[in-house]
Amino acid sequence: MPLARSLSMTSLNGLPQWEDEDLPVEDLLLFEVSWEVTNKVGGIYTVIQTKTKITADEWGENYFLIGPYFEHNVKTQVEACEPPNPAVKKAMDTIKGQGCQVFFGRWLIEGSPYVLLFNIGSAAWNLDKWKGEFWDVSNIGIPFHDREANDAVIFGSLTAWFLKELSCQFDGKPNIIAHFHEWQAGVGLILSRSQKLPVATIFTTHATLLGRYLCAASIDFYNNLDQFDIDKEAGERQIYHRYCMERASVHCAHVFTTVSEITAIEAEHMLKRNPDVVTPNGLNIKKFSAIHEFQNLHSMYKARIQEFIRGHFYGHLDFNLENTLFFFIAGRYEFSNKGADMFLEALSRLNFLLRVHKNDVTVVVFFIMPAKTNNFNVETLKGQAVRKQLWDTAQSVKEKFGKKLYNALLRGEIPDLNKILDRDDITIMKRAIFSTQRHCLPPVTTHNMVDDGNDPILNTIRRIGLFNNRTDRVKVILHPEFLSSTSPLLPLDYEEFVRGCHLGVFPSYYEPWGYTPAECTVMGIPSVTTNLSGFGCFMQDHVADPAAYGIYIVDRRFRSPDESCNQLTQILYGFCQQSRRQRIIQRNRTERLSDLLDWRYLGRVRAEAKDIVVFALLTLRAIQKACVSVNTGIPLPILHACQTLGPQQNIP
Repeated sequence: MPLARSLSMTSLNGLPQWEDEDLPVEDLLLFEVSWEVTNKVGGIYTVIQTKTKITADEWGENYFLIGPYFEHNVKTQVEACEPPNPAVKKAMDTIKGQGCQVFFGRWLIEGSPYVLLFNIGSAAWNLDKWKGEFWDVSNIGIPFHDREANDAVIFGSLTAWFLKELSCQFDGKPNIIAHFHEWQAGVGLILSRSQKLPVATIFTTHATLLGRYLCAASIDFYNNLDQFDIDKEAGERQIYHRYCMERASVHCAHVFTTVSEITAIEAEHMLKRNPDVVTPNGLNIKKFSAIHEFQNLHSMYKARIQEFIRGHFYGHLDFNLENTLFFFIAGRYEFSNKGADMFLEALSRLNFLLRVHKNDVTVVVFFIMPAKTNNFNVETLKGQAVRKQLWDTAQSVKEKFGKKLYNALLRGEIPDLNKILDRDDITIMKRAIFSTQRHCLPPVTTHNMVDDGNDPILNTIRRIGLFNNRTDRVKVILHPEFLSSTSPLLPLDYEEFVRGCHLGVFPSYYEPWGYTPAECTVMGIPSVTTNLSGFGCFMQDHVADPAAYGIYIVDRRFRSPDESCNQLTQILYGFCQQSRRQRIIQRNRTERLSDLLDWRYLGRVRAEAKDIVVFALLTLRAIQKACVSVNTGIPLPILHACQTLGPQQNIP
């Protein structure tokens, strides 16, 4: 384990230096705790999934992930096996002996890490007891109706119980590092500290709870960070208990990290602690690598998207697909947080510019944002059926034409092209043309929305009038489901779809990191981001001229919304004016930034956080050697952290 071996044994805070004993690195165990281990809910799943390979390579058999057990996930993602570490097995058996179900296996992703999964339902009978114990140590009450928070208490209690049973087998020696992600896992951290377990802890917040809620309310968040009444805002949104859990976790951790500089500023004001380390999120570049091939992949998948467009716009296909650009926005359906509101306004202005300047470029924009639907739109399905019918007709006529041409050439004749098609062929083709007649505009959504009258994207489209008219140079398609290669409409996986597009547009107002533009970058697709996203800030810090490399950064922090929208419109219009050769050159330059986002590069930053935690282990051991109470050396005691949270009687 190189990162731990590289540490010197210098004294910490005046504690005795270890001169006669080395840290038994082989025995150190690293546990990563998250609600999204094998459970795809949000972006943290991608973070953990992509970095396990490099972590497993470094820690080997001593690296474990802890998460919740969901049968449908385990059946498709986890292979059961026996724990390789006897101490881990014994701790699991102890918990099983008390009637709680624990599952162990290998997660079938790159790196094949070990996973320890707790069945929340099997331990639910302990909920009232554990909520009482959590109240005793933190004064945080959990409402009975908040199922997610109740599940977090069960999950955290099981995690702390497991770590306690495990640490007892090491005779109290601190051999365990536990890395907790987000507030759902934070209860385990709080309980571990309150029980004085000899465990070094890291807590990572990927986005603050209150920050996400405030930004969704269209508040000028970043310019008023120091003016919010935190307790009042959390209470009004009925998340005060969750906020308390998050903030207590932050203050109880030995090391606190965030994923970007912009989130670090947010955490300072929302959670009242500066991060010790900023650990940017990366990607497993090997998964996306297609050296010398990504341009060919772009052409191949662009052709597949063009096929969908032919069906969707049948009867109105009066634009040249070879001169059509595909833009897209994707992610969680957060209308203002993800910048969909600004994107739509910019598209309206772009449509005006393209029409006024009589530009022959057409832009088709996809919104890939999951929402509640009542299945596919009949008109959209009909479009794909009409396209297939036309293709079959063309193939049939082509086959007959080819046979006649072949026979004429064998006879040494050049056929009369006016006679080579008989009356039946012409009739079939005319009928095919008539079948493409359409008495309505191409739909702006591929599915029937459950409540389309209150859908923010559709309402904005109605307001700005982007209804896919013939005169519009910007066409809009809302696809309110995640993409799948088995879809009858657009049979492409997300990665294939991204490779086929020309530009990803993510003008987010609240985006702690931003995996979507990062994924575009490693696939050689230019993207638009903002200086309020972690990815945008990271690129500004590491690339001298991001726009030259296909990373366009909209200023949403120091400009008014209208100025930011105008800037985005100019970026989109400028992209439309590029020649095909210029776009190819830009894609080459974009793909060169891939290594900058590789976990093998960014993992060095995360190793710094682990180094600090290993120093914390050394501190704990030094304290024990000096016969001092273990809790003396742990900074920020649990009660102090929770006493800063304000009056608990305000909990809803």
